[in-house]
Parts: sequence; C-alpha cells; structure tokens
Amino acid sequence: MACRISELVIDVADPERLAAFWSEVLGYVELGREPDGSIEIGPPEVGFGGPQPTLVLSPSSDPRTGKLPLHIDVNATDRDQDAELERLLALGARPVDVGQDGTENWHVLADPEGNEFCLLHRRLPPL
Repeated sequence: MACRISELVIDVADPERLAAFWSEVLGYVELGREPDGSIEIGPPEVGFGGPQPTLVLSPSSDPRTGKLPLHIDVNATDRDQDAELERLLALGARPVDVGQDGTENWHVLADPEGNEFCLLHRRLPPL
C-alpha cells in the first residue's frame, strides 16, 4: 500500500482571490468553504478523492519569508507553452526570477500573492 496526495493546503492572505485565480488556471471549481474562511477547489464532477489533488486555500496572516520550499508545476493541456504563458499572465500571474539562467524550458511565475509556480514545456492530455 502507498499514500497519494489528495489535497494541497496553501496558506494565503486572500482565499477568495486565490481560489478564483487557481480555479481559472486549473479549470477547477469551488468544492466547499470552511468556517475558518478556507476555500477548497478541485476538478469539476470529481472533487475530493479523484486522480487530481484538490487545493485548499487557507487564510493566514503569517508573513512569508523567502522562496517557498514547495511549489506547483503546471502543464498546458490544450495549447502550446507560449499560448498558455500568455493566458496565465492575463489571469494575473507574473514572471519571477529565482535564479534561473535563461536556458530552462520552463517559466517560473508567481500567483497574485507571490507564490511561485512553474509552467513546464510539455503538453499533457487532459484528464
């Protein structure tokens, strides 16, 4: 037996804003809200427990220091990397320099709160 990742919990200042951003990026929908202000998003019609992990955006006022020790990688499913980069930038992502040398075949971006994620080169089939 083994475990699998069922959800990723991300501490954020504005769960509403990041739930909207990540729902657009991933094609997710809102699955639920908790009394503490957390918002869970996940794949439509599958939700929690499916092949893709859900994201829980949990409110936090703790200050962030430095580069995140864990980040999300995403791949386009219905367009090439350049077109997906344009889409992500239009949604509010921004390029970030974390020490890349310019020869990478991925883009380092940040969501509207500055959480780093990478847009990888290879296109994946949708689930």
